[in-house]
Amino acid sequence: MAHIFPFSIAYADTDAGGIAYHGRYIEIAERARMNWLRGAVPPAGNVGFVVREISARYLHPLRLGDDFVVVSEIVKRGGASLHIEQKFVKDDVVCAIIQLTAAYIGGDLRPKRIPDEFLGSVK
Repeated sequence: MAHIFPFSIAYADTDAGGIAYHGRYIEIAERARMNWLRGAVPPAGNVGFVVREISARYLHPLRLGDDFVVVSEIVKRGGASLHIEQKFVKDDVVCAIIQLTAAYIGGDLRPKRIPDEFLGSVK
C-alpha cells in the first residue's frame, strides 16, 4: 500500500533561481518516511530502520510554490531490510524518484529480522 505525503516547496528549499535544491529532495523524502512510520514503534531494545543505501533520479525540477506529493512504497522486503521507492509527483508528472534500502537494526546496531508486528503497524 502506498503512503501519500503532501508537500509545498518553500523559499528555504530553493536556490537563487527558485529551483528546489537537489539535497532537499532527500530531506523531504525522510519527512515522508517518518510520517509513514509514525506510530510504528520498534519492540524494546531495537533501534528500528536506518538508511543503508540511497539513490536519487531527478526528472523535472520542482520550483518555489510547487505543491506535490511524495508517494512511498515498499517494493521489496528482505528479512532485515526494506527496499523503498519514493516518487515526487506534481500534477501526475513524476519529478524525482528516490530509491533506498533501509536496514532494521537492534540495540547492538547489528541487522535484525524485521518483526511482523512492527510492519503491520505501518500505514
